Amino acid sequence: MNVLFFAIPIALFLSLVAVFAFVYLVRSGQFDDLETPPRRILFDDIEVSRLKESSKPDSAESESQEGMEDEN
Repeated sequence: MNVLFFAIPIALFLSLVAVFAFVYLVRSGQFDDLETPPRRILFDDIEVSRLKESSKPDSAESESQEGMEDEN
């Protein structure tokens, strides 16, 4: 019976810590994007780096300029 005097406050304290940690993480934005991380595992790093390079506006401009130089 005396154990309950220690166990209940410890359980309440741990649950309050968990609630405060959850609130802090929600406010800091940890749970904003739930879709991208599970899908990121499906792509190879090389493919992702190629996609990032192809989406840069500078590379599109340089490719179009190179194409114009070849035509002349």
